[in-house]
Amino acid sequence: MARTYDDTMFIDTFEHEYTWLNGFMRNVHRYAKNNAVIDPETNRTWNYKELNEEANKLAHALQDDGIQKDDVIMTALRNSPEFAFNYVGPRKVGAILLAANFNLAAGEMALLIDHNEPKVLIYSANVKDTIVEAEKLCKKKSVRFVLADNLENVEIPEGHVSYEEYTKEKSTEEPQINFRHHIYDEVLRLCTSGTTALPKSVPINDINEVLSAHDIIMQFPLNVHDVTLNMTPWFHRGGCHCGGTCPAFYVGCAVIIMRKFQPNTALEWVSTHGVTFLIGAPSNLEVLARSQERQFRDLSNLRGVITMGAPLSRAACMKYMSMLTPNIFNGYGTTETLWNSFLRPYNLPDGAGSVGGSCIDDEVRVVKIYDDKKAEPDELVPTDGKSQGEVIIMAPEKSTYTYYNNPEMAETKFYNGWMYTGDTGTWNDEWIVTIRGRKDDMMVVSGENIYPTQIEEALLENPKVKDCIVTCVPDKLRGQAVVAYVITNDETLTIRELAEFCAKSPMLSKYKRPRYFAFIEKIPMTATGKKMHYAMKEQAAKDLEAGLLRKD
Repeated sequence: MARTYDDTMFIDTFEHEYTWLNGFMRNVHRYAKNNAVIDPETNRTWNYKELNEEANKLAHALQDDGIQKDDVIMTALRNSPEFAFNYVGPRKVGAILLAANFNLAAGEMALLIDHNEPKVLIYSANVKDTIVEAEKLCKKKSVRFVLADNLENVEIPEGHVSYEEYTKEKSTEEPQINFRHHIYDEVLRLCTSGTTALPKSVPINDINEVLSAHDIIMQFPLNVHDVTLNMTPWFHRGGCHCGGTCPAFYVGCAVIIMRKFQPNTALEWVSTHGVTFLIGAPSNLEVLARSQERQFRDLSNLRGVITMGAPLSRAACMKYMSMLTPNIFNGYGTTETLWNSFLRPYNLPDGAGSVGGSCIDDEVRVVKIYDDKKAEPDELVPTDGKSQGEVIIMAPEKSTYTYYNNPEMAETKFYNGWMYTGDTGTWNDEWIVTIRGRKDDMMVVSGENIYPTQIEEALLENPKVKDCIVTCVPDKLRGQAVVAYVITNDETLTIRELAEFCAKSPMLSKYKRPRYFAFIEKIPMTATGKKMHYAMKEQAAKDLEAGLLRKD
């Protein structure tokens, strides 16, 4: 298409130079001596010059292993220095970082390996046994298995190599490449739960990274003087993008590593390390508030506490504003689209319960629900705060609108420039959205999305289980807890036996295992033979209150 001006240089420069990596490298030059990564647990820090050198050592190690453009480097890393190095290093040689959930069971990890075919897999020592078992189960082997963050000094499995040895004596200079980076290159691949044991793989391209960083920088706002502590795992979109490695390294501020959420430690680090932004799930905030109530700490450094994953109640919001900071933020979104609506301190506590209005560059709508088709994006439900519909999201700057090698699921979720979330909600005449539930019965436990069908399939592997239905109940610590209702075909089956079976299942991560069990005679079904999860969810709440649900 002809322009009114010569757009040649603009297109070439924008498409090849407006990259996240170039933004990071600007900070390496501008803020070389500024802290980039702080690891209080080991009393180590890396400034931007040192972080870049570590990323370059990794990039050269990958090149020596034959890694080329668009090859996949998979990590199963807890928050650690190596995660930070991997966030930068692979993209220097055009590789794609697949940040896997280290909490996955061995069978799930094997499926993820076979689906994505990584050439190198770098994992934390704390999940060594899972990775060793996954290596046995997967059909497509990685070229290299690298054990990292070895604080426990565990024995390195046969055929694997330590991260220190892998990058030892590698050059700290910039690696040589034979291509030009492009803003549409896939640079990151995140995982989100699906209805099967195989997590959906979400491609994120370079311009998604840049504009995701811009969104966070603008919303907090974030600047070079900030210090962020994201208490959730960095392998999440809300982990690496919400104050994590993506925006922090792009703006030039520092991130603090917390391998495992510890409320007392987090609050102490606010003052000892000058934390300005704390990020976590609502369940994290609840525990922090209780800890602060028991033992006061000086939190005056905080510029904000950001939470996502679930709406805040007015009472909870007021509690956090009193105990932590008046500046509470609450975001709503998805792995595929980051956050897309946002409640700021001036929206709270009055706006608590809703997820707020759309972010500046996004649009969140509530459309009609049909049994046999998607609503068109303009088939809106009334803005009366009562009429329920499906929440849909347009966020072209932060989403590729697809899944890797999963066209069937992509067709289900994406349509005409919008993501159909499966959340149901209402909205008012100011287009403020309130989430009411899920179309697909997804549960959220400790910030992790879980689908009941996968747990049901695992339970049905037990020969003593005739049928089952899985739902959830409210849980103060986890947000929700998994409940399994089981029909037996063997009267000798016990709750303890079921719990032990789930603990040994290679397809059930620890957070997916049922916390409560009950034996029943009949499962409620629709006229078409589908399990009525919503009905069991209502029943489970009553059963919990009546003391009818049992733990092991």
